Amino acid sequence: MKQAVHFGAGNIGRGFIGALFSQSGYHVTFVDIADQIINQLNEEKRYQVKLATDQQETVTIKNVSGLNNLTQEKEVVEAITKANYLTTAIGPNILPRIAPLIAKGLTARLKENEEKLYVIACENQISATDLLKGYILEHLDEESKANVADKVYFFNSAVDRIVPIQNNQGSLDVLVEPYFEWVVETKESIPPIEGMKIVSDLASFIERKLFTVNTGHAVIAYLGYLENKSTIDEALADEKIVEQVRATLSETGDYLIKQYGLNPEEHGQYIGKIINRFQNSYLNDGVTRVGRSPLRKLGPDDRLVRPAVEAMKAGLPYTNLAKAIASALLFDYKEDEEAVKLQAMIQEHGVPYVLREVSGLVENGEITQEVIAHYHTMKK
Repeated sequence: MKQAVHFGAGNIGRGFIGALFSQSGYHVTFVDIADQIINQLNEEKRYQVKLATDQQETVTIKNVSGLNNLTQEKEVVEAITKANYLTTAIGPNILPRIAPLIAKGLTARLKENEEKLYVIACENQISATDLLKGYILEHLDEESKANVADKVYFFNSAVDRIVPIQNNQGSLDVLVEPYFEWVVETKESIPPIEGMKIVSDLASFIERKLFTVNTGHAVIAYLGYLENKSTIDEALADEKIVEQVRATLSETGDYLIKQYGLNPEEHGQYIGKIINRFQNSYLNDGVTRVGRSPLRKLGPDDRLVRPAVEAMKAGLPYTNLAKAIASALLFDYKEDEEAVKLQAMIQEHGVPYVLREVSGLVENGEITQEVIAHYHTMKK
């Protein structure tokens, strides 16, 4: 049977990427540090993916197992030597931590297996696979680097599926939205995976997704949090929030249309479809889940700051994006580590300092000034 090694046995890994491999006839070895999930995968060898719809359709995912990368390093290396695909869905910040182990696996593989291996990081990060490749190469000797270039192929991808926090009480089953998109950039002919879309240039797909889906999701979460809404669909029941989200996505849309020559009418329909997805009450997706990790989301290349900067460069409006950045700065949820750290930074150094250090914005720049104005207005 064909083999896939997938780093990240969480809800996204099981409910999205791992599920597609299983449905495509692969045995999926999930690699994670969560003992309970790994043990359950090895005992039960299957789980259900449930769709968040009226019918609650379910798909049984089979041919799965698990390995703990902290305690079963040898077994993970062996799995990599036999794999056809190696994928990740663990969060961009964790990629450097798994790179040394993947490097060991590739070094062993190059001695035993002449077949091609395809590596894809399925993360909410532009060029995530390029980043992972760089981390891996740091741990390879020169001979291994040369062999990797001929036998291991690294492809960037864009992924899109809403997987909310689960109320599954220790079950492996995962609730997901029906819609998903997995776009992979390559000109190679690669083994087909059900649901994977191949494109020769990923830039327009990944920025369209990041600056529509991720930007929109974040704006709803932060505005909803400030209005004491519990879930994303509850926030979108507030027409003022809907209007603000549409206004923000109109600004990101103006940039995307100008940058990539997108059809304005088609992109407008795409925005409408994305907002409809967020209104799915079956997801019951909490605003604090979606808003978590504000420091990462306020990064210079992420969903709020980058489109504002690109819009400014292009001479396009960014007022609503500045308001979105301000709303993220006001996310003071006590149970989120990054939110707590963000508020401490603001308290100690002020907003301009945070925008410079976290977002890469000039302290007296136009965007910074506009964000500060919105911040003080919204704080009142």
